[in-house]
Amino acid sequence: MRLAQHVSLIAAAISTGLMAGLFTAFAYAVMPALKGADDRTFVDAMQRINVTIVNGWFLLSFLGALGFLTLSAFLAWQGEGRPALPWIVCGLVLYLVTLFVTGVVNVPLNNQLAAAGDPGTITDLAAVRAHFESTWVTWNVVRALANTAAFGCLTWALVVFGRTGG
Repeated sequence: MRLAQHVSLIAAAISTGLMAGLFTAFAYAVMPALKGADDRTFVDAMQRINVTIVNGWFLLSFLGALGFLTLSAFLAWQGEGRPALPWIVCGLVLYLVTLFVTGVVNVPLNNQLAAAGDPGTITDLAAVRAHFESTWVTWNVVRALANTAAFGCLTWALVVFGRTGG
């Protein structure tokens, strides 16, 4: 049981950390770089990113984090990892915030951007970009912060779990 707890917690920390890194990289590198691009380049790049990112590796981390967090919380509640449980639950709640923001704000904006069509045929690229960019960037920062905090909780949960011995 202890080995399963440890492995699930490590997997939760890794997958959550990967997602925190992705959202944070968009916050400090990708979106600032695209901010200086013209409207057509911006819309084209974001449409391409939004299609390309939905792949097995992304989904493994994005959905895997939720699964591993849930499993870690359950196993900690059932076993020796109880001292780490508050940190795991905190990480789970913060990750749920990330999922909520993604599902309620970022994905709908991505879908609206895709529905705008081919950047070569959009008549008002500036309006399409304006509708998307500011809101998407703001809420991406929120999910980057929530996810990074979740990762921090899980790294501390690993420390606490390690101190329980066994």
